[in-house]
Amino acid sequence: MKSSVSHRWFVVGVFFFFMLLHQSDKLLIGSLTPNIMKTFGITMTQMGLASTGALIAGALLYPVWGYLYDRYGRARLLALASLIWGATTWLNGIAPTYRAFVATRASTGIDDSSYPGLYSLISDYFGPKVRGRVYGLLQLTMPLGFLCGMVLALALREVIGWRGVFYITGSLGVLLAIVIFLGVREPARGGSEPELAGLEQTGAYRFNWQIARALFSKRTLRLLFIQGFFGVFPWNVITYWFFTYLEKERGYTGAALFVTMTVAVLVLAAGYPVGGVLGDLLFKRTPRGRLIVATTGVITGALLLWLTLSVPAGNQGLFLALLAATALFIPFAAPNVISTIFDVTLPEVRSTAQAIQLFIESAGAALAPTIAGFIADRYSLHDAILWICVSTWILCASFFVLVVCYVPRDIATLRGQLQERAAYERKLLQTSQG
Repeated sequence: MKSSVSHRWFVVGVFFFFMLLHQSDKLLIGSLTPNIMKTFGITMTQMGLASTGALIAGALLYPVWGYLYDRYGRARLLALASLIWGATTWLNGIAPTYRAFVATRASTGIDDSSYPGLYSLISDYFGPKVRGRVYGLLQLTMPLGFLCGMVLALALREVIGWRGVFYITGSLGVLLAIVIFLGVREPARGGSEPELAGLEQTGAYRFNWQIARALFSKRTLRLLFIQGFFGVFPWNVITYWFFTYLEKERGYTGAALFVTMTVAVLVLAAGYPVGGVLGDLLFKRTPRGRLIVATTGVITGALLLWLTLSVPAGNQGLFLALLAATALFIPFAAPNVISTIFDVTLPEVRSTAQAIQLFIESAGAALAPTIAGFIADRYSLHDAILWICVSTWILCASFFVLVVCYVPRDIATLRGQLQERAAYERKLLQTSQG
């Protein structure tokens, strides 16, 4: 049965708040770090170890979550993920010792790899021509979550303590688990595809190992998987080091630092839906449309970042203007990459396909801050940020250009498979009526 428009947007609203609050919960630990270190009397290395455990747990569980989502009901599993988020955050808040804190912090990574099912479920509510803008809207939550987490932590850490902040975010996770469990319906896999529109599917399409292995035979996916490893380098370098760069090498303090980062993050947030909308519009004209937008975004972002970092330290106005322009373009690829993965993948293995992508990305994410630190120690943070970001964006653009060559064929293959599936469903329906 086709879902009503109101329910589809209700689901988007629920998942928007799920991702916003979940990202806030993940990222606020940075602002709470001094308080946590004081509580346990630990070093920065020991504090870093606690965060590393969560990253490792999340990375290792991507394939597991991907399989489960494609094998079982996604809505119920997302409710479980939200419950795990709430419960593990509470456990992290009550940890009495440093060792307990490390163990419970690692457990918070269990739900961090739960997003593939969310995007897969949304793909069955919205057709290919509008998915980019919906994914772009949902991806607003990543930069906005960073801001919300920072504001929440700074406002409450001295009032209720870092444990109290965790109790609040953990409770929100439990509350959202109830909302998802009771309010989000499981759509038919592939139900939003044009070929299957209006059909009451009699076949139950679930995870299949043969279909999953065939993912690696698609050139589009192989290239996007490789691109993903390098594509996260700039994000993690900027996330870990840009604050320090502004303070240490450009002399930013107080209000100037806050205003610069706030403007950059807000413009960055706008770049996700803008990139998604542009990708959808161009996709209606050509199957290469999404990748053209993604390529344009990374090339323009690389050029603008080079110009931005070339601005003298004393010219804060020009630096802010160019930084904002850079921030607008660099998210263009994100919603279009996810949409392209689903444009060439059968509905029953979409969670698995995205989980593979994110697992590979997590490997790149782990390496990027260390490489940047190595370069910064020998040269400067300016050089580290510039060299890593520009070189990897150019490399990603090269992969996107190759994907542009292959994606029409892979999209046509998928559309053919769905047409065969639709013909089979109609035949079953005619047989049952006859």
